[in-house]
Amino acid sequence: MIITFLSDFNSNTTTVNDSYKIGDVVSDFKLKNIDGNMVSLSDYDDAKGFIIAFTCNTCPFAKAYEDRIIALDKMYASKGYPVIAINPNNPMAQPGDSFKAMQMRAKEKGYTFPYLVDEGQHVYPKFGATKTPHMFVLQKTKQGNVVRYIGAIDDNYKDTSAVKTKYVENAVDALLKGEEIKEKETKAIGCSIKV
Repeated sequence: MIITFLSDFNSNTTTVNDSYKIGDVVSDFKLKNIDGNMVSLSDYDDAKGFIIAFTCNTCPFAKAYEDRIIALDKMYASKGYPVIAINPNNPMAQPGDSFKAMQMRAKEKGYTFPYLVDEGQHVYPKFGATKTPHMFVLQKTKQGNVVRYIGAIDDNYKDTSAVKTKYVENAVDALLKGEEIKEKETKAIGCSIKV
């Protein structure tokens, strides 16, 4: 029992340590969208960057933030920073996060952005995502898509009206103005990713 726990702990630690940090260039990925098409970052010729949201259908935190993720896409897609949502959960461990359930949820909520499934769970460990939701803001540069922000959407998942700091908005606004991002990393608040 103890040996199993330690090996699990070590493998998780390795994943997080090997994952993207601020300033790293992200490898492109190709994941299936809810419409059945494959989506890559390279598909977005006109993007200045991306707001990547690791999220799901079932987590109460993800549900609490869902409208704010939709709002981020409406606010920033036209400015060159579209949202790309990725469901990292294993549907065998979390049946409410199946592909069919994702399709239903996106239709119900009127998603304006791709909602991709991380089949085989290969993408989220590279990012070091540990929660749903877990946000990453990428900036497109000559070197590739660079990680500029990692963490939470804002500082209050319970109450939108009580939010004091909008981390993702502040990060994207700074990038659009060519300014330095003040808070590059915050702690993501959410449910652990189901493997």
